[in-house]
Amino acid sequence: MARTEPERAPGTGGHGPVRYGPRMPDDGLPVLPELAAVLTAAAPRAEDEPPGGGPTLLEAAAGYWNRRGLTAGPDRIAAAPGAPALLLALTAALGGDVLVPRPCAAWWAPYARLLGRPVFHVPTPPGSGGVPDAYALLETVRRVREEGGDPRQLVLSPAEETTGAVATPDDLHETMEVAEAEGLFVISDETWRDTVHDPHGTVLLSPAEMLPGRVAVVTDLRGGLLPAGWPAAVARFPTGPGDGGALRARVLDVLTALGAQIARPLAVAAAYALSEPEEVTARRAASVRLHARLAAAVHELVVSVGGLTLPPRAGRCVYADLSPLADALATHGVGDAQELEESLDTLHGVPASGGHRFGDDLDALRVRLSTGDLLGGDAGERADALTAPDPLELHRVRGALTRWRTAFDRLGTPSDAGAAAERGESPR
Repeated sequence: MARTEPERAPGTGGHGPVRYGPRMPDDGLPVLPELAAVLTAAAPRAEDEPPGGGPTLLEAAAGYWNRRGLTAGPDRIAAAPGAPALLLALTAALGGDVLVPRPCAAWWAPYARLLGRPVFHVPTPPGSGGVPDAYALLETVRRVREEGGDPRQLVLSPAEETTGAVATPDDLHETMEVAEAEGLFVISDETWRDTVHDPHGTVLLSPAEMLPGRVAVVTDLRGGLLPAGWPAAVARFPTGPGDGGALRARVLDVLTALGAQIARPLAVAAAYALSEPEEVTARRAASVRLHARLAAAVHELVVSVGGLTLPPRAGRCVYADLSPLADALATHGVGDAQELEESLDTLHGVPASGGHRFGDDLDALRVRLSTGDLLGGDAGERADALTAPDPLELHRVRGALTRWRTAFDRLGTPSDAGAAAERGESPR
C-alpha cells in the first residue's frame, strides 16, 4: 500500500503560504463609533490582561455562548489575541497528527506544521465546505494509522470561511459520529456562525452540541463583532465530565509561554462586543445583509462567465471554480491556481487567492474572492453601503463589479496570440 503523505503547501517562490497568505476576509466597513469610544476610554489602562483573559472578558464570553445554547462558565473559556494563537496552543496541547477539510481556512494548517505535526486534508461534500465527508474521514484516519501515524485532532467549521458553506445537520452528525468512534478531538472554528446570510432559513449546529466532551470551540471576534485589525478571540473548552479543565490549563501554559495576551484596552472592547448591545448587533445584521447581497452578485458574475460556484450561505467570500474555462485560460498562460491568482490580482486588478492556499489542488483552477474588496473610498462612502437601498448601485461597488466582470470575460476569451502559440503558429 502506498504511504499516505501529509499535505504540504506548494512552493511558490516569493509567494509562500504564511507571510504572503490570504488575510482574514474584511468587512470593508469603518469602525463602529460606539466600539471606538469604548476602546478610547480604556486606552489609559496600562495594566496587563492575564493570560487567557481577565474575569470581565471571560464572563462576557460565557454569556455569548450561553445565548447560543452552549453553556459554559469562565473556568472553561480562554481568550487570546486572535484565533491563530488559540489554534496553535490547542494543537500543541493535544498532540498527534491533524486532519482538516479540503479546502479550509488558509491559517489552519501552518500552525500544525510550525509544531512539526503532519496535516492531512480530507475532501468535503459539495455545499458542506468546512466539514469533511464522513466516509473519507474514516478512510483517512484508518489509512494514516495503518502507516504508523497518530491522528488525534480534527479541525472543522460548520460555517466555513473559504467557500461560505454551512454544513447540513446530517453531514455534521455523520462526521461527528466518525470522530467519536475514532477517538478524535474536534476543534470547531465558529468564527463565521453569526454571518449566516439567511438566519431564519438556515439551521446551523455546533459540534459541541453533539459531542460536548470532545469539542473545543474557537471564535475569532473579527468575524462578526470586531474590526479586522483588532485581534481578539475566545475558546470554549469541553464541559461536564472529562478533561476540559485540564486542557484549558495546558492551553493557558502555551499562551503564557508565547506571551499571547490581549491588550487591556482591546480586552475591554472585546468584552463590550461580546455582551452584544443593540448597536453591535444592529451593525452586524446590517453588515451580513450587505455582504450577502455582494456575495450573490459575485456568484452570479462567476456563473455568467461559465465558472462554477455554489451560492455562499455565510461569510464574505465566494469560491470560484474556473475549470470550465481551462482552454481559454491556457491561452493566457494560466494553467494552475497560482497563475490564476497572479493573473487576476496583478494583471487585472481583481484581488483573488488561489485555491492552493486553502489546501486545494494546485492544478485546480479555483480562487477565493472576498466581497469586502468591492467596497472602497473613505469611511463615509463605505458606511453608505450599509444603508443604501441597493448597494450594487453605489458608484464604487458598481465600478468594482464592472472591473471584475471585464477581467473574467477577458480570461474566458481565448487570446489570439496564446491560441496561435499553442498551435505552433506565429502570432503574426
